[in-house]
Amino acid sequence: MSDVILEKARLIYQKYQNGELGDTSLPEDTNPGLDSSSNENALYFTLPMALNSQRNSYTLWESALKTYEDSETNFVFSPNKVINADYEEVQKALTKHRLALQRNKQTNIWLKLCQTFTDLSDGNIINFARNLDDDVNKIRYFMQKEAKKKFPYLSGTKLCNYWMYVLSNYTAIPLKNTNDIYIAADRHIIRASYKLGLITKEQMESSKVQTYVIDAWAKELQGTEFVPTDLQNPLWLWSRNGFKN
Repeated sequence: MSDVILEKARLIYQKYQNGELGDTSLPEDTNPGLDSSSNENALYFTLPMALNSQRNSYTLWESALKTYEDSETNFVFSPNKVINADYEEVQKALTKHRLALQRNKQTNIWLKLCQTFTDLSDGNIINFARNLDDDVNKIRYFMQKEAKKKFPYLSGTKLCNYWMYVLSNYTAIPLKNTNDIYIAADRHIIRASYKLGLITKEQMESSKVQTYVIDAWAKELQGTEFVPTDLQNPLWLWSRNGFKN
């Protein structure tokens, strides 16, 4: 069974490489094209990530770009400005272009993250990563174990890994041990994993499904040419496009 799954995964990966899985543009491709080595760029790909819960990722990042390009709302991408602004001002800016859909809850998440990054690294994501040796494992351990409450939603099983994956692709932060980034088990990855027979129906319906998917892919790909994040986009697009081909 394992060999069959691996062969199917190779086929999906190849179809992705060939552009056969439909539109291959990803949600995060909607960005202002900032200098990849700048903190401004790292902040752009960090703060909205924590609002990516049970919503369309494409519309999230479209809203992020509109918020960034609007001179009235752009300040929300600067942690120092956010924590010194009135709550209502921050809320108004986050909701103007529907970056925050839950007015109070998501404004609070944004404020908390801005306070955390200001306290830890003066609002600098590059320095935050550097303080943890740019090491994926140390960053994840710190965020999920040592200081979980300081990182609402961003410390979650799915988002923490997906955030580091995005940082590795869209920023110049020299992350180490990127092969140890887990596959981000969102609903599309979960559906694709079930479709391939990697997890059972019982596991798919379990509250621990993310852990089952992460562990299953790590085991499945051990000793192969792939690391889990190699299949992140191919599986995501395969599911999103209705398991084409």
